Amino acid sequence: MLHIFVDADACPVKQEVYRVAQRCRLKVTLVANSWMRIPHDPRITLEVVTGALDAADDWIVGHVGPHDIVVTADIPLANRCLKLGARVISTTGKPFTADNIGQTVAMRDLMSELRDAGVVTGGPAPLTQRDRSLFLQQLDDAVQAVRRATRSALPSQTPGSP
Repeated sequence: MLHIFVDADACPVKQEVYRVAQRCRLKVTLVANSWMRIPHDPRITLEVVTGALDAADDWIVGHVGPHDIVVTADIPLANRCLKLGARVISTTGKPFTADNIGQTVAMRDLMSELRDAGVVTGGPAPLTQRDRSLFLQQLDDAVQAVRRATRSALPSQTPGSP
């Protein structure tokens, strides 16, 4: 069954995930380092992890599967989830794919070096309404793509077959 995992601590699009999950009747697990309020919906759960710096990432990687969707801005986590066959969407709506993750990791490393050298001092731009709309579109597209993939993977049955 399609499941959405959210790297939730700093996720600005949780409300959008809830809307899509409710409309499509999907399970959602938010993974965070601390407690947060979630909707009263049996399909939405919160997993609070403690310990190491990457505990939430490790928990997601330990539970995600090939027909799941991960929402994260964490590029190394996106890379790990893609290797497990999951679909991954950034909080700005950018899909992470096998075709773009290498370049994305390289750009992240470059920007980190520039920040460490003091060349770049700012962080990411604030999330815009356009980003939220793009995120909703990409999440809807990912849900439909996973549903198509799982339907086509099922053995076809013809009338009269067991």
